[in-house]
Amino acid sequence: MPRTAATETHHRRKPARKDDQIQIRTSAETKALLNQAATLRGQKLSEFVLDSARRQAEETLLDQRVFFLEPEAHEQFLAMLDAPVMPGEETRRRLTRPAPWKR
Repeated sequence: MPRTAATETHHRRKPARKDDQIQIRTSAETKALLNQAATLRGQKLSEFVLDSARRQAEETLLDQRVFFLEPEAHEQFLAMLDAPVMPGEETRRRLTRPAPWKR
């Protein structure tokens, strides 16, 4: 097979080693629940727990985005958050029309 830039990159990249461990103590009930869910997904228990924990960790980190604003921009931002949302014409029209089953 001829080597292209894509295959060169693939050949040079090695998968990350999995030599760190996480040990967790749990009740038999929780372990049974996790095993049942892992089985439904066709995964080993450790794969399921790690995938689930990683997804939750990523979601938690994404929810904690930090951004900085100049004082004036910060005040404007807070004012926008505090201002009531005014529905547009299309929204008002949809909310005031009769339900399909009442037509």
